[in-house]
Parts: sequence; structure tokens; C-alpha cells
Amino acid sequence: MNSDNLVATYLRALSTADAALAVGLFTEDAVIHSPLYGPSSPAVFYPQLFSDTSEARLELLATMQGLDSAGATTISFFFHFDWRLPSGEAAPFDVVDVARLDHDGLITSLHLVYDTVDVRPAFETATGRRSWRGHANR
Repeated sequence: MNSDNLVATYLRALSTADAALAVGLFTEDAVIHSPLYGPSSPAVFYPQLFSDTSEARLELLATMQGLDSAGATTISFFFHFDWRLPSGEAAPFDVVDVARLDHDGLITSLHLVYDTVDVRPAFETATGRRSWRGHANR
């Protein structure tokens, strides 16, 4: 799968809450690094994210590709995530996801990079849970 197809499939999985489709883009030992959920496996992360989502509308803004310092293919995709929490409350944000790929084009690690200043309080109120960094910093 080329990077454009990977990104399109990933965004489709997010917008349709298709955990199996999302998880299928990752290696078995992949780790997702999220500012709200902390580090976790795709098999744990996506079901949790989708249970905390009533709706997701996404707009791809840019895709970038290169090599990381170890020579692994890395793609970054910048998109607007119009996230709706279980209550329907809006918690939109712009995000850059940075994916490191293995030689087969599967994601070995994914770093979600976004400002949580507005999203974190809405997330914690809507879910009744402290977010990962919010909990670590209190």
C-alpha cells in the first residue's frame, strides 16, 4: 500500500469508527502515542477512541513523507479532526499524525501531535475519566 492509500484508509477508518480497518494498518507490536490516552496498542486504542466518539468528520490538509534518522520510511499527515464526544459536544482540533512504517508499509509507531488545551477538559467532562497527561500532571 502506498502512503496516499495508507492515509486515505486510515482516515476512512477514523471517520467510520472501523477499528478492524484501523488495526489492520499496524504491525502486531505497534504502539500509538496519544496525548489523551497515553501509549497503547492499536487493538486497545481504537475501540476506546471509538467508544468516546459520537461522530468524526475529517479533512486532510497535507501529507509528507521522508526517512527518519534510522532510515525508516515515515509519513506525516496533517488533518482537521472535527471530533464529537459521546454527548455530542464538539471537541475539534488540528492534528499531525507521524507514522513510522516497516518494510511492508505497516505502521510500527504512531505519534499523535496536537494541542489539547481545549480538547482535554471537554474529553474529561464527557468521558468522566482523566486523560493520560492530565492524570500524570495532577
